[in-house]
Amino acid sequence: MSKRNTQEAKRAARERLQAERKKQAKSEKIRRQLVVAVSAIGVLVLLGLVVVTIANMGGSDDSTDWDQVATQLEEEDADYATPAHASGEDGLTVLLGDEGAANTFTFYEEPRCPACASFERNVGETVKEGIENGDFNAEFVFGAFFDEGQTGGTGSKNAVSALGAALNVSPEAFLGYAQALYSEEFHTSGSGNRPDDFGSDDRLLEIGRTVAALEDDFATFEDAVNDSTFAAWAIRMDEKFSSSPADSTPTIMLNDEVIPAPPGDAPWNPEYFLAQFEENKQ
Repeated sequence: MSKRNTQEAKRAARERLQAERKKQAKSEKIRRQLVVAVSAIGVLVLLGLVVVTIANMGGSDDSTDWDQVATQLEEEDADYATPAHASGEDGLTVLLGDEGAANTFTFYEEPRCPACASFERNVGETVKEGIENGDFNAEFVFGAFFDEGQTGGTGSKNAVSALGAALNVSPEAFLGYAQALYSEEFHTSGSGNRPDDFGSDDRLLEIGRTVAALEDDFATFEDAVNDSTFAAWAIRMDEKFSSSPADSTPTIMLNDEVIPAPPGDAPWNPEYFLAQFEENKQ
C-alpha cells in the first residue's frame, strides 16, 4: 500500500472513530436525560403520594377552608350566620327548654372528647327528659381544642358546625344529633389514636340520617353541612368555650356553680346527676 493510501486510510479510520465517539456521547447524553426525567417523575409521584397522604389525615373530606373562615372573622364588624334556634346578641347561646325555668344546667363539652361521649350515653336521655318535663333548661357550650392539640385535624370544629346545622332545624334535632354524635356507633375517638372521623362531611351527614327529628327537613341540614354555613359560628363557639370557667370536659354547672364529677373517677350516671340536681337546685 502506498504512503498516500496509508494516510487516507488512517484519516478515514480517525473520522470513523470520531463519528463513533460522537454517537456514543449522544447516546450517553440521552441516557442521562432519561435518568433525570425518570427520577423527576419519581419525585413528583412521591410528592403526590405525600400530598394525598396528608390530605387523607384528619378531615380530608372536610369542605370548609377553616383558615379562610378564621381570617374573615378577623375583619372589623365581621358578620356570620347563626342557627335559627340560637339566641343572644352574638347568636352563641344554645338554650333549650323553658327560658323562665328556675334552674339552668350548662354543659361544656367537646365533640371528640371520650368523657363527654360517656356522659351523653349515660345521662343524655335523663337531661332530655328533664328539659321536656320543665325541671330545668339547659345551655350547651362546645369547645374544639382537640383540633389544636396532638390529635389535630378539623373534626371538632366541623362537628360543632354540624350541631349548628341541626339546631337550625329544631332544638329536638340538635339534641338528637348530639346524642347520635356521641353514640357508640359513631364516636370512635375513645380509641388510642383518636381518629378524626368528624373531619368528614359525609360522616356527619351519615350521623344525621339516623336522627328522627331531621327526617322531615334533612335537605336543610345537608345543605348547611356541605356549604359550611355555620363554620364561623363554630369558631366563635370555640372562642366562647375558651373564655368560659370550664377547664376540662365535660364541665357541668347548675345555676353558675360547678357540679362535682362522681367520686373516685366513676362515670356519670342518672342517679348521681339527679341527686346533684336535687341538692343544688333553687
